[in-house]
Amino acid sequence: MNDILKKLDSPLFEGIQPEDRMAMLGCTGYHIGSFHKGDIVAFEDENIKHIGIVISGAVDMIKEDIWGNKTMLVRTCMNEVFGETFACGSDNLSVVTFQASEDSQILFMPFDRVMHSCTMACQFHQRLIENMVRVIANKNRDLMRKVEVVSKRTIREKLLTYLSVQAQVQESRYLEIPFGRVELAEYLCVDRSALTRELAKMKVEGLIDFDRNCFRML
Repeated sequence: MNDILKKLDSPLFEGIQPEDRMAMLGCTGYHIGSFHKGDIVAFEDENIKHIGIVISGAVDMIKEDIWGNKTMLVRTCMNEVFGETFACGSDNLSVVTFQASEDSQILFMPFDRVMHSCTMACQFHQRLIENMVRVIANKNRDLMRKVEVVSKRTIREKLLTYLSVQAQVQESRYLEIPFGRVELAEYLCVDRSALTRELAKMKVEGLIDFDRNCFRML
């Protein structure tokens, strides 16, 4: 496991040498959890004091209304961080549920231990704090992109906006998205059947081409 942690390419560890990571993690009092697909990592209204880094698998941020309708807000994939928005809040209460979308291993780190230099004054801990602030800022940017997508009126507009954002992020007209059709419909807040029909129309009209979750902007 030590070798796996040293090889993690998380933005939280940017600028910290692999040989320094284990000492740094020891300062934070980390632990690792394993989850099967569908397991709840953290419930809505749960007190969140740890941030999570996905070692393998993926974790979805889900919001459920009082009628049981679920909306998938964000998918956190390998090396990415989740839970930081709530861990740094004044009451630490999560307003969403975190659920493993596939078998996953997650590295948990206490947020307070991450954001405060340890008594040993590790030189790399300051870099960890700087990286954490950057991760939070980037997550806010990603959520703004989500707002931009779902604020569009029609399914086509939502699809084109989402694919356009992904093309910009991946810097290519050939792109791979992390969602199947059901998950994409949940992310866009649209009906799955209607989404499938609209994708077929856009393909016939020559706007896009796709094979499963691989797309090409035409």
